[in-house]
Amino acid sequence: MCAAKFSRQSRRRSGIILSPAFLAFTFVPGTQTTLTYDVELYAMDSLDDWFPYREYRPHQREMLELAASVARDGGIAMIDAPTGSGKSSVASALLAESRGRKVLVAVRTISQLATFMRELELIRKKRGNLKFAYLIGKSSMCPLGGEGDIYRRCEGVKSFSTALMRERAQKGSLVPANDRQIKQQIRKMDPEHPLICPYFIHGKSFVEPEDGGLKMIPSAALRVRAERVSTELIWPDQLAGFCGDICPYDTMMHAARDAEVVLVNFYHLFDDIIREQLYQSLGIEGHDAMLLIDEAHNCGDVVQSIESVTIEERDIVQAGHELSGRRRSPQADAIVQILPQITRFMEALKGSHEAEDWFDPAIFQRMILSGTLYRNVEEIVDDLLKISEGIREKNMQAGEFRESAIERLTEFFYRIFRSAADPAYLTVYRKEEDGAVALEVRNIDPSTKLQEIARAHACCVLISGTLSPIESYRRYYFGDLPVTTISLPNSFPPENRRIFCATDITTAYSMRRDRENLARTEDYITTFAALPGNLAIYFPSYDLLNTFADRCAPRIRKKQIYIESKDTAASAVMLREFMALPGTGRSGILFAVCGGKWSEGLDYRGEMLSGALVIGLPLAPFNRVRKMVIDYFRMKFGEEGEFISYTLPAVNRALQALGRVLRTPEDRGMLVLGEKRFLERRVHAGLPPWMQDEMRTCTVEAFRKEAERWRS
Repeated sequence: MCAAKFSRQSRRRSGIILSPAFLAFTFVPGTQTTLTYDVELYAMDSLDDWFPYREYRPHQREMLELAASVARDGGIAMIDAPTGSGKSSVASALLAESRGRKVLVAVRTISQLATFMRELELIRKKRGNLKFAYLIGKSSMCPLGGEGDIYRRCEGVKSFSTALMRERAQKGSLVPANDRQIKQQIRKMDPEHPLICPYFIHGKSFVEPEDGGLKMIPSAALRVRAERVSTELIWPDQLAGFCGDICPYDTMMHAARDAEVVLVNFYHLFDDIIREQLYQSLGIEGHDAMLLIDEAHNCGDVVQSIESVTIEERDIVQAGHELSGRRRSPQADAIVQILPQITRFMEALKGSHEAEDWFDPAIFQRMILSGTLYRNVEEIVDDLLKISEGIREKNMQAGEFRESAIERLTEFFYRIFRSAADPAYLTVYRKEEDGAVALEVRNIDPSTKLQEIARAHACCVLISGTLSPIESYRRYYFGDLPVTTISLPNSFPPENRRIFCATDITTAYSMRRDRENLARTEDYITTFAALPGNLAIYFPSYDLLNTFADRCAPRIRKKQIYIESKDTAASAVMLREFMALPGTGRSGILFAVCGGKWSEGLDYRGEMLSGALVIGLPLAPFNRVRKMVIDYFRMKFGEEGEFISYTLPAVNRALQALGRVLRTPEDRGMLVLGEKRFLERRVHAGLPPWMQDEMRTCTVEAFRKEAERWRS
């Protein structure tokens, strides 16, 4: 018996993938041997066939080949690559190994979506036949209007519209948009409480199959638009105008079915319900798709947000109103009895001096169950599920698309029930500014969900400019799963940047009232503010931001000062004004918060930002909840647990703030860490290797001299 084998390299060069059952034959000397084997033929394009640029950036080819290898063989890869490394070209590596599978790119913001759209358009110009589509949140795509949860409203109006269209089609009206009665109902509809969606209706028509009955299909107009949006570059802010009287989301969803690449937001991927609906609409399962997750340092926060649930005092009041308006049932009567107990539990927590703290779920359960017929929380969850399903159905029929308080209460009690057996969920209360109390079941460990999603897909590639140290992120997200990792150096010219770390200031709590420390911090800020161009100073909290803005503003000359507001709309207006200053020959300075609206996901290219100073190490406030989180991760990871759960997020917030400055190879800027704790061994090790190598320590006196050299 003789077995012939091909190496992986020889198989790739031949353009043939051989199935595991290939090439087993018997060789008899002196006879003619017929070789038979099973062959799967694929178009094996090389990476160069898909890469849309003339040449690779430093280390870029190495990164893309790693991604292509994972796409080919399956598994998980994590790529830590600074701005300018060409991370968006990882899409071309996945396409080169797609073999008919979809590439799903998950992004967090519209600016990241635009980056990949530009990249895919370049690939399309090279290849000529690439189709891609994007699905951002329905709230950004829906032109209908109205109140309530956007997904629930969409589901409700589509259901009403479909029933109406089918009724009219049965009477011979196969083009719903032309039907007189449908048009009349649309005109009479209250736009604030829509029951019918004209955009959905314009995208549908009916045919009569040979086997009888009626079949609803996409209208010709929708099909034409879907083909165009998958083959032309139409930006999100142009989509509604392009689609006209047809639903933009339906148009993109139809385009996505035939697209090789689909861009989605994080919630499309990480929310189980939304992901399942998406895949059902696309006609795929997880193993049919390769994942590319951008800005992957945010995965943990997004998953924790999705997996957590909060109830407030007004939810309990509203739940009582919802139950009182129903035909009474034994389940409703039983739930009514527990509502006052929840309120009393919240009232008792108002005496606490802590703004946030843990509450004992066992005490909560005993207090809720006391004096009722319930024996355990599981029975409460069962009754709430029955009631909430009825309320949801009734509300949908009435055109009420808000989430009911009973539904939120159901989710809360389900999480409470789950937290008893899962230490990854903590029960927490928060005191709001008005004194009201909110109860939360908080997910603190995203690894279970991330591992589940990664394993369910053909491959999963995570990319970010701040996944340092990458081994810590690997353990945090994927535990003991095998993961291929790579960290790239900074490819931008080092002569265009200076990186400093102060040795003589800190925002550590014990030093916040130290006069000399405060004076030196002010000197760093005012010295930095005298540098040319637009600048940004980031703080760990709004309190510190306002403190130093008040103290330093009188000493800052020739720069317009912008102080980040908690109001999103006001902050957006100020940011646009700030970014426009260089075009008018002026400059300004931002006082902002690490992890805030002005520190992540923004692209300050060219002269929009010439330097960033981070004051302090932006650690989360330390309290009992934080200690419990640290203890959980210490149990899981040993000594590294505290770094992963407490220090690493703070380092990342600082890096994200500094990362706003150098966005292209031509950008020039100064990066300053105004905190001596960045020089401590464990914190320093959390910085990217290139930053560790280039960073120079300084005192305030030395920094004045360095700032003067930089100005000249």
